[in-house]
Amino acid sequence: MAEVGECSASNSSIQNWAKLNIEINSDEAVIFSETKSSSVDKYEWCKITRNSDVNSITLQNRSFNAILVDETLVQKDDIAFIKCGSEIVSGPVQDGHLSYKFEILSDSIICKGLKISMDVEHAKCSICLNIWHDVVTAAPCFHNFCNGCFSEWLKRSQEKRTSVLCPQCRAVVQFVGRNHFLLNIAETILQEDSSLRRSVEEIAILDSCSLIQSNLVIGSGKKRTQKRPHSVLGQEESGVLELPCPQCGTEYAGFRCNPNTVHLQCHGCGGMMPSRFDIGIPQHCLGCDRAFCGAYWQAQRLQRSGTYATCNPETLKPISSRTVSRIPQLTHENNQHEQDITERCISQMGTTLQDVISEWIVKLNNREIDRTRMPLNHVEMITAETHMCNECYDKLVGFLLYWFRISTPKYLLPGDATERENCWYGHACRTQHHNEDHARKRNHVCRPTRSR
Repeated sequence: MAEVGECSASNSSIQNWAKLNIEINSDEAVIFSETKSSSVDKYEWCKITRNSDVNSITLQNRSFNAILVDETLVQKDDIAFIKCGSEIVSGPVQDGHLSYKFEILSDSIICKGLKISMDVEHAKCSICLNIWHDVVTAAPCFHNFCNGCFSEWLKRSQEKRTSVLCPQCRAVVQFVGRNHFLLNIAETILQEDSSLRRSVEEIAILDSCSLIQSNLVIGSGKKRTQKRPHSVLGQEESGVLELPCPQCGTEYAGFRCNPNTVHLQCHGCGGMMPSRFDIGIPQHCLGCDRAFCGAYWQAQRLQRSGTYATCNPETLKPISSRTVSRIPQLTHENNQHEQDITERCISQMGTTLQDVISEWIVKLNNREIDRTRMPLNHVEMITAETHMCNECYDKLVGFLLYWFRISTPKYLLPGDATERENCWYGHACRTQHHNEDHARKRNHVCRPTRSR
């Protein structure tokens, strides 16, 4: 699948000729839309085909719902003919859905970025009536809200109803997740019109209410009526298992799920666990906001079995409890020559990789390191006791090894490393990724002195 803002195309040799919310550079393309926080879940939005007159296209609706094309309703899988200036609304009505304008580009126009034509009113949360803040998307209706606003709605709904209804259309919400694509749109709007920004106090209140970090699976709270009881095994065989997690059927550590319990899907194993915000047990990696169930089920003293998918507790651990025996592949921007120099440097100093990382974690904890380039979320909140997944820990190790290298005196480096000149572009150099000779002859573990 293509990434957000890209398309899957059959002929990539043709220059950009049109734009919708992306640049289109092929005679036929399928456009995708991302509606969840995880970048692995994307959905076909529409298929476009350039017609023989080269000034129009045929658009096929590939989305789950009907869409509007020039105020005409186009049902799922139906087609419509689009021309320059056509307006396309991503839902059956204009209110609450993004509006796109189709344009034909002349040969002299070079598009360098994403451009969306939309009414600012469509980028507002229907609960607080302000521009989205940390926007989340509810499914299957795909309406969007502030994280804090929807989190409060979710808590009140669970107290009063058996189902969580969308605040905008009252459809039953089955999933909700953060939407990074729309977050970028909201930030662009606020950059263009600062009068739409909220006060620092309002943002702080919203952030304190925000409970949605990764995709939530929301149960309907309804119990199936059956003429005769079925065993769990029978439900598995029929594909309608009603117990998504171990605590739905059995009490562990004094807790048992009720019909309204919201569940998180583990990024590691795909299994489910109840979303619990007030128990002090980490369920998310702070570095990436993804959910992992290993630490939670270990705290609940659940014995792993084949009945439910559960993670190894090692998948989410405090930084201080982790060990490292190898330099992660992504260290020094995946430059293997720089990784080799770092490894030899550590060996020459008579220490170990684990000792180096432990020393620099202490410096991190004491806030002795500039965190600007740390490739993780919530960088100012990270401490030695922060729970982190394996992937984010590798990123942290790579970040700390960068600081280790640039802080190491030149005379402690291997002899062949001291003879190299610094690359003008330093760690940001793109040439090092495709030019082996350049990657070897220049030092790239340094700050850029030029920008591209």
